[in-house]
Amino acid sequence: MQLAASIEKRIFHFFRPAGTSRGVLNEKKSWFIYIWDENEPAIKGIGECSVIPGLSPDYLNDSAYEEKLKEVVLNIEKYSTQLTEIKEFPSILFGLEMALLDFKNGGKRIYYDSAFTRGEKSIPINGLIWMGDPEFIKDQIKDKISEGFSCIKMKIGAIDFSKELEILEEIRKNYSSREITLRVDANGAFTPPEAMAKLTRLSEYDLHSIEQPIKQGQWREMKKLCESSPVPIALDEELIGLHDIKAKTEMLDKILPQFIILKLSLVGGFHSTREWIELAEERKISWWITSALESNIGLDAIAQFTSTYDIELPQGLGTGMLYKDNVPSELRIENGCLKRLSHG
Repeated sequence: MQLAASIEKRIFHFFRPAGTSRGVLNEKKSWFIYIWDENEPAIKGIGECSVIPGLSPDYLNDSAYEEKLKEVVLNIEKYSTQLTEIKEFPSILFGLEMALLDFKNGGKRIYYDSAFTRGEKSIPINGLIWMGDPEFIKDQIKDKISEGFSCIKMKIGAIDFSKELEILEEIRKNYSSREITLRVDANGAFTPPEAMAKLTRLSEYDLHSIEQPIKQGQWREMKKLCESSPVPIALDEELIGLHDIKAKTEMLDKILPQFIILKLSLVGGFHSTREWIELAEERKISWWITSALESNIGLDAIAQFTSTYDIELPQGLGTGMLYKDNVPSELRIENGCLKRLSHG
């Protein structure tokens, strides 16, 4: 077998501007890796290298990123067996892992065969509420509840904190915590001195958890918050850049959060995520998996991987309805769950 590979860049366009902690996004870039055997070119594996500028640790600009991709493609025989050589490029590692797995399974976008992949079982997910003005946030919440979501994740830290509390209060006036599970994501918006006071205010609304209340890298301060916060804390950005098992273990042992959140494009793909899950479960730390603006290619692979676990918590797997020019997909939402219609 003689492996060959190529790269295709795609730019996806949002249906509406997406408000994030790193500004408003109108478009999203991804690079697809294709892998095949030169002796049998009809079977191709596909993987997605997805980045979020300002968040992805391996992305500085297009030219530097594409230079690394070209190196990987030109040396595909080497990198296909030595994936750890690119562990500091987690999105590329994940894309390569994905493409190799698809190729191995016949190039049918079947990464993991499971009841979910066969369309027999669905995955509970949270409904994501995008940042924006209060009316836009309220409209989204109404839509998610009408669509059958029982778990809603709202990003906070972008508008006035008192306005965000009013929105949470309005939700709780209409829906108890038994009816609607509420998660919030601060994306590191709080400063350490103010964090505990804000967490105390937030606890009045019976929240499931808060993601990354303060910026990553402040392990001592985060440990104190995890020990005494009235709202359980989930680490998200804190996991980025920790590539080996020693670094992962050190962080978890130091902070001991209630939850960790795993974004495969940011933490380095399937193998790295399995490692995180094993370490977390050894320490009785719960977890869930979240997509990170991937197209339907990446999202499908992430969902199939997620379905290999016994899911207890709603996952953060958004659907491909973000983009007007997304790749066709078998993924659908039904009553707050992600479903795959068939093998594809």
